[in-house]
Amino acid sequence: MISANDLSPAELAALLHFHADAGVEWLLEEEAVDRFAEFEAMKAARRPATQVQPQAPAGERPGAGEGRTPPRPLAAARPAPTAASGPQPAIPDGEAVQQARFVAETARSLAELKTAIEAFNGCNLKHSARSTIFASGDATSGIMVIGSAPGAEDDREGVPFSGKSGQLFDKMLAAIGLTRSSVLLTQVIPWRPPGNRPPSAAEMDICRPFIERQIALAEPKAILLLGNFSARFFFGENDTIHGLRGRWKEIAVADCVIPAIASLHPQDLLTAPVNKRLAWNDLLAFQAKLKSLSLLRN
Repeated sequence: MISANDLSPAELAALLHFHADAGVEWLLEEEAVDRFAEFEAMKAARRPATQVQPQAPAGERPGAGEGRTPPRPLAAARPAPTAASGPQPAIPDGEAVQQARFVAETARSLAELKTAIEAFNGCNLKHSARSTIFASGDATSGIMVIGSAPGAEDDREGVPFSGKSGQLFDKMLAAIGLTRSSVLLTQVIPWRPPGNRPPSAAEMDICRPFIERQIALAEPKAILLLGNFSARFFFGENDTIHGLRGRWKEIAVADCVIPAIASLHPQDLLTAPVNKRLAWNDLLAFQAKLKSLSLLRN
């Protein structure tokens, strides 16, 4: 068995990145620890000692003490309170959704919303993620691109669409005359799910007020949704991205109704390059819509 001491710094860093990408969140100790025994010992230490009742002196009649109030046993000394350790109790999902709505609605600008989301602890995804991914780019452009959830590279860099998929994404934007700085770019979920698993229904409900508030504050004129999850999230349908892509639909957020079109995520195109033709058709449709809205020069 190879020990960590046998690895070079570069090899150790590569190994840690591999574990992070695989969703590993805890490292095991070299020596086995009996947590059940620790728990029982902890309970025994906190259990108050049983008060020993004094016995009646020999020869005393059982009824001799009748009519007198028996002495009250001494209260067991309470252990001094200690500082809480480990993760705090989870907030119930319903309460977390209400908190998220309140936080989102009280934010009057994207800057305030970013600060509020970074301070929000009601979603368990935040506790396993390195970064909080928030909208970046030009909030006044009228153009919004929304991805699904952060990947491993996004989480490390703190920027949506990082790594190889980000490089392809930049080329996709450039092909229709756009750049990262000329659009508002964000993700449906601000924190990376462990191991890139799909967010649960409760996690989606908690994060929904945040993405909807980003849209309401930015007031985009057209939205490009990238990825299966993003399309399902906003269109409310269970079809695959191949069934949802390429068709304009409307998204209702607050008092705004915004046209949106879905396409394949850059990571999908890296996995199956044959689908680039489909994505190109979607990008051309998006470009035509922007031109019709005078958001993009001819």
